[in-house]
Amino acid sequence: MKLIFCGTPSFAVPTLKAVLRAGHEVALVVTQPDRPSGRKMTLAAPPVKEAALEAGLPVIQPEKIKKNAEFQAQLEAIAPDAILVVAYGRIIPKWMLDLPPHGNLNLHGSLLPKYRGAAPIQWAVANGEAETGVTTMRLDEGLDTGDILMKRAMAIAPDQTAADLFPLLAEMGAALMIETLDGLAAGSITPEKQDDAVATHAPILTREDGRMDFTQPAMTIYNRWRGFQPWPGAWTTFNDKKLTAVRLMPIEAGSLMSAPKYPGEVVADQERLFIGCGEASWLELVEVQLEGKKRMAAADFLRGHAPQPGDRLGE
Repeated sequence: MKLIFCGTPSFAVPTLKAVLRAGHEVALVVTQPDRPSGRKMTLAAPPVKEAALEAGLPVIQPEKIKKNAEFQAQLEAIAPDAILVVAYGRIIPKWMLDLPPHGNLNLHGSLLPKYRGAAPIQWAVANGEAETGVTTMRLDEGLDTGDILMKRAMAIAPDQTAADLFPLLAEMGAALMIETLDGLAAGSITPEKQDDAVATHAPILTREDGRMDFTQPAMTIYNRWRGFQPWPGAWTTFNDKKLTAVRLMPIEAGSLMSAPKYPGEVVADQERLFIGCGEASWLELVEVQLEGKKRMAAADFLRGHAPQPGDRLGE
């Protein structure tokens, strides 16, 4: 097929490479503009741009696409069989949806209709799901509401983080997109309407999503920490400073000590640091980083911050 590829972050790169290996023609790569990055805020190219240039593909980076006559004329002149959209980061306008005969084919990082939205991988892990996966669908004007073409599932291990899953799902999704293109070409795929009644939402993450709520059970906090890697992570406050939990683990109720007196209670057991949580559970902070300091093991943190009676995190 003659394709236009729209994508931006590293999650989209395996799909771009896969369609090239499969022999499809990528007539144009569309990605977001270079953005300032790092402490020096120097302009950095999106990973998809770097991969496309390495493959010798033409790249454009429009700031806007909805009402961009030049961009529209360029795509219409190519007359693609399909437009692939993988983590592009822009809402696709109707004129673009209607352009190719096979439509705009999207790779989404969840088993739709569960986890529609900007952060499906993170929220699936944060909610303690045992399974996630990837879906190819034909985009419509809604938010991840288009007809499903193909799905593939993947188990989530109890200790896996969202950061662990991203590259695995990216590779799985790349293979699924090739199967989808083959199926569309052969006429063997029957699009399936999504059941809106069982849909769930995976909104874009905010810094506040990483704030630990110690009224919740320790396992709930742990799952959110796994889901929100590498950002916004899991954090609280200690003496009016941000304290980030770099590594943590839940402790089963009754296996360590008596129930916490109150949520956020701080208890040190020799060189280990425990925080009281909901449902009589405890959370062990294994490695932490106090605002303005380097990350350190809990034992090192305790040497400079021995807990006092009544100490409480998150106040």
